[in-house]
Amino acid sequence: MNEIVHGVDPRDPSIPALVWAADEAVRRGLRLRLVVAVPPVHDWLGYDVGGRLSALRLRAESALANAEDLVRELRPGLPTQAELVDGTPAEVLVARTPHADLAVVGSRHLGRVAELLSEGSVVVPLTLRAECPVVVISEPERAAVHPPFIVVGVDGSSNCRAAVGLAVSEASLREARLRALWVWSRPLLSHDDVAQGLYERSRLLAESVAGWAERYPDVDIEQEIVRGHPVEELTRVSREALALVVGRRGHGDDSAVRLGSTVHGLLHGAACPVVTVPPPRAKGTVGTAHGADRARPRTDRPAPTG
Repeated sequence: MNEIVHGVDPRDPSIPALVWAADEAVRRGLRLRLVVAVPPVHDWLGYDVGGRLSALRLRAESALANAEDLVRELRPGLPTQAELVDGTPAEVLVARTPHADLAVVGSRHLGRVAELLSEGSVVVPLTLRAECPVVVISEPERAAVHPPFIVVGVDGSSNCRAAVGLAVSEASLREARLRALWVWSRPLLSHDDVAQGLYERSRLLAESVAGWAERYPDVDIEQEIVRGHPVEELTRVSREALALVVGRRGHGDDSAVRLGSTVHGLLHGAACPVVTVPPPRAKGTVGTAHGADRARPRTDRPAPTG
């Protein structure tokens, strides 16, 4: 059975992330897997390792039971599976992404250095290495404007095409608009160069979203090009969006450079859920959303052309 994986943090459980994961599982008709990892205990200072590990396990069991109870209360009948695992949280969650449609975690609002160096860091290593899209929830999903919209960052790459595919399916599930946004960050040039640059980006933007309007006729897809810094502009738009979807550069590299400065900045600054989509590999092809067709199957949709 396809599933959504939610990582429960026993130190600081994220209710918005749990609710988002449960709601998404209902929308897609998937099982929700709740995962709590009990990290290893190091005897650096001569403390009672057994006692500390026992305390961690008790806290993890309590957090997992509370998460199960809340899901049963909010979404009765939703198929769930609870899992308590020994291991580093990020490693445990990454290992479950090859068979998941989405992985959902809450943001602990750690600083960039802490996210990169802390043993308990989850958001950055999971986003870097997951084989399915990763959703990071810092604030509850909300409809700040009507009709609501989802925004997807576009740059003309195959990675952004996969992100567009997921974004349009999410917009369909929520009866929302989709804003495909290209942020042009080059410095001002001459008039002719600006005109040529705008034309080229407009062409690539249209190619990136081509075919999805026919496949999802219920979704109004808007195409926009703005000048500015990608993180600043996407963060600004996120204040009114249901979610922000962006593509990820590569697979399995623990480098923040590999993650990309834009994605890294959005994980810490966006005001709505951030969905990071890995490049197409075994779970998808260029222009195909990870698990999108399983979210709302339709037999009358032609294949996308972009």
